[in-house]
Amino acid sequence: MARDPYLELGVPRTASSDDIRKAFRKLAKQFHPDANQNDPKAEEKFKRVSSAFDILGDDDKRKKFDRGEIDADGREQHPGFGGGPFGPGGASGGRYRPGPGSPGFEGMDINDILGDVFGQRGGPGARGGGFGFGGNGRGQDLRAHLDIDLEEAIRGGKKRLAFSDGRTLEVIIPKGAQDGQTLRLKGQGAGGRAGPGDALIEIGIKPHPLYRRDGDVLHMDLPVSAPDAILGGKVDAPTPDGPVTLTVPKGSNSGSQLRLKGRGFVNAKGTRGDLLARLIVTLPDAPDPVLEKFAETWRKERPYSPKRR
Repeated sequence: MARDPYLELGVPRTASSDDIRKAFRKLAKQFHPDANQNDPKAEEKFKRVSSAFDILGDDDKRKKFDRGEIDADGREQHPGFGGGPFGPGGASGGRYRPGPGSPGFEGMDINDILGDVFGQRGGPGARGGGFGFGGNGRGQDLRAHLDIDLEEAIRGGKKRLAFSDGRTLEVIIPKGAQDGQTLRLKGQGAGGRAGPGDALIEIGIKPHPLYRRDGDVLHMDLPVSAPDAILGGKVDAPTPDGPVTLTVPKGSNSGSQLRLKGRGFVNAKGTRGDLLARLIVTLPDAPDPVLEKFAETWRKERPYSPKRR
């Protein structure tokens, strides 16, 4: 049996859904197989935290677990069967016929009996059901988290993702994927008598070293030389779609912004926002004697004090 999912994720039973999601993201990043190649312990830990999140990340399953209706593996707990001939959590899926010494069951098929009791309310064999008697439900949905780059969210693409059951699947990222969006992969969940469940992939967008997001608007700092700021000029600027050439207006100061229309992030309607480039006037790393002499003359002949804001 799996470990208590609250202990696995390191959260109290009073944890909010956001706290549970944050704890899972942190552990998933730490123990993801891609970041711990050839480390079976990390892979096993990743599987356990994924299974724990499958329980606690679903409000309905979490409530059932808290009430004792399912165990840490997502298997339903039915009074009177936990310690019987089927073992904890249920049988292995075969058809069990009690022998002559079993009172009240002579000649009866236990699968038929349990099918009458549970078949209409999603018991054994339903999502998360673990008795294995073969009810009429679909298999359990599997949950996973996938972090992508900002550029991948804008353009879309494909990523491979390792699931808690050991499988690796190719996930198609749609153009304009949103942070927190859940992708559903039909039929890629756990198996069941009425077919497999689905795989639910929660998308997370990693922080970018250059761009800062504000809704569908992206912000970035763009260094420019003093001559380009004073005289104006052409500079190369990065964008999520590749570099472009910008015209820096004559007499630009640090803090001035240039707007690149349609080069920002994508909103939920599929529309691109803008990219705002904040100019940062930058001096050479090494001292420049010519520039120093110019500055000395300028300060002496044309005193200038910037406005204090």
